[in-house]
Amino acid sequence: MRTASLGLGTYRIRPSALNEAVARAATSPADAWIDTAPNYLDGQAQSLLAPVLARHPILVSTKVGCLTDQAIKDALSNRALTIEEAEHSHCLSASYVHWQCARNRTELGRDRLDLVFAHNPEHTAGDAYEALSDAFTALEAEAAAGTLTAYGVATWDGFDTGTLTIPTLHQLASEAAGTEQHHLRAIQLPVSLVTATAFTQAMDEEGPISQAAALGWQVYASAPLFGGELPRLATLELTALLAPHLTTAQACLLAAASCPGVTRILLSASTRAHWAEAQAALRSPAIPTSTLRKVLDVLAAT
Repeated sequence: MRTASLGLGTYRIRPSALNEAVARAATSPADAWIDTAPNYLDGQAQSLLAPVLARHPILVSTKVGCLTDQAIKDALSNRALTIEEAEHSHCLSASYVHWQCARNRTELGRDRLDLVFAHNPEHTAGDAYEALSDAFTALEAEAAAGTLTAYGVATWDGFDTGTLTIPTLHQLASEAAGTEQHHLRAIQLPVSLVTATAFTQAMDEEGPISQAAALGWQVYASAPLFGGELPRLATLELTALLAPHLTTAQACLLAAASCPGVTRILLSASTRAHWAEAQAALRSPAIPTSTLRKVLDVLAAT
């Protein structure tokens, strides 16, 4: 049993720390990864990343779906978005997905996107699956045109609420591609000792993480420290049970990285010390499933 790889998330990172954070992530070229979105850092994340990515050609995942004020203005001007769609601040229509993918390439300074997530489809104004069907059709066309390698679905609570299921996502992608050899290759969801529904299901080889892994998809764990709150919530006894040789933050991070089926942990680490601590934690042996199960059972009972 191995732990997940470490990737740099940019949702909560300080803009002033971005260049150095990317450079640190690039020191592990075999598994270096950056996760971003056009709405991160007040809509500036991709443009801020472009210069440093030009020096460090790291694989990047970005997103489509959530609208910024500037994107609404520009997409309306380019007729990629309707006024009705703009009112909801979220859109996965085919025309908008194509427009946003082109904008993502421009902002990131790349001709081809490595991975694009349909972002929080549970926030769409209508039926999430209808929206995803349109998005997948557009994303398959992008892949066919050579401007996209793969796509996925990133959600906060879509799997927990039952709005999304892996079998249905697989079916929608197959229909969009006309074959089961589609380009839907990843999901992103919160995995931590706090956001533990999918985590607990994975212990029993059930739920979205296990189902995605069975299809060979990548599973990206967001918010592994619950927005930085988890180290303050966890007890010393919990840390001792998980990994007594680590700090509380490291033990909680290693727990998420040890979840069966999770392939990458996304961490917004603005400082060299935090990144080094995370790297050290993930070099530790994975926490046994039996221990993870015991911890999750204890937490569920509190």
